[in-house]
Amino acid sequence: MRALLAAFACLALALFARSGAAVPSGSVSDTAIMATENPPLLSAFGFFKGGADRPSAALTAYALATPLFSDYSEKQRFIYLPANGKLTVEPSGRVKFPVGAALVKSFGYPDAAGKLSIIETRLLLHRSDGWVALPYVWRADGSDAELKLGGARVPATIRHAGDKDQAISYAVPNKNQCKQCHSSKDKIEPIGPTWQNMIFQSATDKARLSAQAQLPKNSLLADAVWNDPKSGSVEKRALAYLKINCGHCHRPTGSASNSGLFYDDMVAGDAAMGIGKRPVAAGRGSGNFDFVIEPGHPERSILLYRLKSTDPGIAMPELGRSAVHKEGAELLEQWIREMKR
Repeated sequence: MRALLAAFACLALALFARSGAAVPSGSVSDTAIMATENPPLLSAFGFFKGGADRPSAALTAYALATPLFSDYSEKQRFIYLPANGKLTVEPSGRVKFPVGAALVKSFGYPDAAGKLSIIETRLLLHRSDGWVALPYVWRADGSDAELKLGGARVPATIRHAGDKDQAISYAVPNKNQCKQCHSSKDKIEPIGPTWQNMIFQSATDKARLSAQAQLPKNSLLADAVWNDPKSGSVEKRALAYLKINCGHCHRPTGSASNSGLFYDDMVAGDAAMGIGKRPVAAGRGSGNFDFVIEPGHPERSILLYRLKSTDPGIAMPELGRSAVHKEGAELLEQWIREMKR
């Protein structure tokens, strides 16, 4: 009888996942996570209880000390682990997730009243054959989110403290763009979570995951936080910023490996950071400047030129922004200006 009930439950969840219908309240559907067919509606996974502001108790919330800049959007991050699933932390601090795990990240902006309005939720699902990235865009009424493999454009307003509001066309990446940023050796993988950069909102959650995870024997030193002067020198904070914002592509296994620029800690040295280095290919993206980074001269450094541009043929990073990160640019300007080589 128990076997029959279990089989019926699995069949019901499979039908929910295939149809896109919501799973029962409080449940997360392992079947939907592992399915070969992607549910058209986010509710099929059970990650939220009817709205983006009501995450399932099965999710573990966390934040990043130095996050990726995405047009000043606010992000809510969650981890889902299947039953008996455990994290593994590599010596570098990179977190490895078991098959059946999911990373859930929502993006949004505060409305005029200050309430966070979620635009999209991106999923990274660890299936038997590897990771898959799926973007879901929330309906205007917040009742559910729809799968948008082709991406989308959504009008949004950035509200800068003490400055004018900025209207933008927020870009939801398509499936290929997700793969471009998350690609390593042509395989999709998480790019944000490293143990030393993760902040768990609950001390209980951190203690629980720490006890489960196979932490490396060497102590993991916390990275400097890009906007916290107390956490490290200008150089260390600048490198932390570049690691998070550029390192996922600029690494030996990333999509920008042919540039010879590496910001992920895997390759060290001035040339790897672009200091005194001429670009591999000159063109419009170089701004007619000679060096990626010219010590003492941020105004003549290609890195700053591209970081401060919103032109699609010049801007870096290429994806994920349509606005300039003013504060990030100011930090890198200070770093380059103070360089003595």
